[in-house]
Amino acid sequence: MQMKVAELVHRLGLEVVSGPFEQEISGIYVGDLLSNVMAKAEAGNIWITVHGHQNVVAVACLTQAAAVIVAEGFPVEAAALDKAREHQVTIFRTPLTAVDVIRKLIELGI
Repeated sequence: MQMKVAELVHRLGLEVVSGPFEQEISGIYVGDLLSNVMAKAEAGNIWITVHGHQNVVAVACLTQAAAVIVAEGFPVEAAALDKAREHQVTIFRTPLTAVDVIRKLIELGI
């Protein structure tokens, strides 16, 4: 199923932190160790993490993530928000756990 990141807002009840910018979703990557994300996430992936600092934006840019979902209600730092807007990185937040987000994304066919 082809889906753009903006569609996730309503389907998953996500809080918009930055964006959404119109990228096509190609899959899911879950991880909090930034070096693993840099090595293994693919362009167009939805990246699920608990981190909300500006290094997340740098990694999202490097990997060409379609969007970042910050799980478990973790905060997104102001510096990260500024960088996300500057580099057009979509960031969402949710109180859901990473596992619950993954389940919902799979139900949507991602």
